Formats: sequence, structure tokens, C-alpha cells
Amino acid sequence: MAVGRITKALSGFYYVENEDGVFQCRGRGNFRKRKISPLVGDWVTFESSNHTDGYVLELADRKNELVRPPISNVEQAILVFSVTQPTFNPVLLDRFLVHVEANDITPIICLSKIDLLSEIEEEAIAVYSHIYQTIGYEVVQTSVYIEETLEKLKPYLQNKVSVFSGQSGVGKSSLLNALKPGLNIETNEISKSLGRGKHTTRHVELISLNEGGYVADTPGFSSLDFEGIEAEDLSHYFPEMISRINDCKFRGCLHVNEPSCAVKKAYDEGVIAAHRYEHYLQFIDEISSQKRRY
Repeated sequence: MAVGRITKALSGFYYVENEDGVFQCRGRGNFRKRKISPLVGDWVTFESSNHTDGYVLELADRKNELVRPPISNVEQAILVFSVTQPTFNPVLLDRFLVHVEANDITPIICLSKIDLLSEIEEEAIAVYSHIYQTIGYEVVQTSVYIEETLEKLKPYLQNKVSVFSGQSGVGKSSLLNALKPGLNIETNEISKSLGRGKHTTRHVELISLNEGGYVADTPGFSSLDFEGIEAEDLSHYFPEMISRINDCKFRGCLHVNEPSCAVKKAYDEGVIAAHRYEHYLQFIDEISSQKRRY
């Protein structure tokens, strides 16, 4: 038996990599009965007499697990959001940040397509960049046509398992192609009628980088729900809020209508960015609506 990591799952096969290469494996026969579903990123025990006919026998415990994209043991998420074409979407970025924080994954905000910025857009993006950096997030601005911006991104990827994620059409696959020439991942133009990109990535796959580490190209999304996240826990996934919740008068404060709320006070004083607090309220309402439906 051997140990390796699943780097790709496709058409019922799991591609397991270790120091001896990549092995094409099927899942153990009783996995379905035991409700075990191997994921890309899983460390597994497997057996194989050659590189094309192996079986995954056991899964090691996972550090974390994402549902969309279906991947495990991720150390950091590179959240790729274009500054234009499609237009920068801060509410969707905050959705992604909540999900990443909830799964104990380090987020890196990557603002792509900066070569397309107009002067007015550049000023707006500078404001957003400053806000997220003040919160404590790393923000990297990139363009596949400006090599020095790619060089700024590379150190974040070294010796890490990173997932590239974000809205469709923001340039995730183009970035990966630029970071590792020869990949030739399919890319598509933005739909002018819809204002968003087509989903060019059909499956999740870990790609090894020349500098060390792995990155996962994943299908893009246009929305994310908050299934599994409770309203009373939401503020824990906003770093600028969690540092203040112990100063609220009431335990379990939702920071909406409660008196003597430290989070609302910080918002009123302009310490917490308006758009972040507004998105928080939007997410709270959405979580409450989901509970009512169930």
C-alpha cells in the first residue's frame, strides 16, 4: 500500500500523486455504502500494481472541506475578482470571504485585469484595496499582461495548497496559464449581453507550480448561499467585527437593532466600512430567510 494526494477527480477516477508519480485509481467498492466521497486534496492510502489500475482504500482526516468547489485540505484561497469586465463585485467578494473564513482558510484577494482600468475605476479600486488591507487582508493587483504583477503574486503560492476561486469570467484560468506557461487551460471572452464569463473550468484539479506548491483551478460561481452558517456566528467571519463583539452589552448580539452594540458604534463612527456592514445585514437577512423556508 502507498500514500498520496488526490490531484484530480474525473469520470469516476481519482488521480493520486506521490513521489513515484501519478496513479489512476477507482474508489474502494464499499465507499458508496459507507457514504465516503473522496475529494481532490484528500490524502489517501491506495494500492496499485501499475499507474492505471489502482484503488483508493482509505481517506485520512481532512483539515477542511469545501462544497463548492469540492476540494479538501486547502491552506489558502486566492479570491480572484476583476476590477472591470466584469465589474468589481464587492458583495460577492464578501460572500467568498465569509465562506473562506468559516472554513479556516487564509484568503488572499487578487484583483485582476488592472490593465483595463479607467482613471475613475482606478480611484474606486484604490479605496476598496485600502479598506480590505486595513481589515488585515492581503490584496494583490494583477494583470496577465504585466509580468511584475505576476511576480508579486508568486510568493503567496510557494509551498502552499491554494484554491483559485471567484466569479466566472474574472480571469482565473488566464492567471494560471500566465503563472505556469504550457498549461493551456481553456478561457473564454466575457459575454457582452450578460456582462459575465462562461464557465470554462469543468472539474477541480490541483496543478503543481514550478516554484513549489499546488493551485486548484475551479468552476466559477455567480452566487453562494449560507447553508451551515448561523446568524449568531456570522460576525465571527468579519475580522473587523470579531475584535469588538466582546464589548457589546448583550451576549449573542447580532449587531442589528441591539442597544450598546460595539459593532454598530464602530460603523457609526466610520471605523467599519459602510459597504461591509451593509453586506453583513444583507447576509443576516438571507440566513434568517433560509431558516424560515426550512
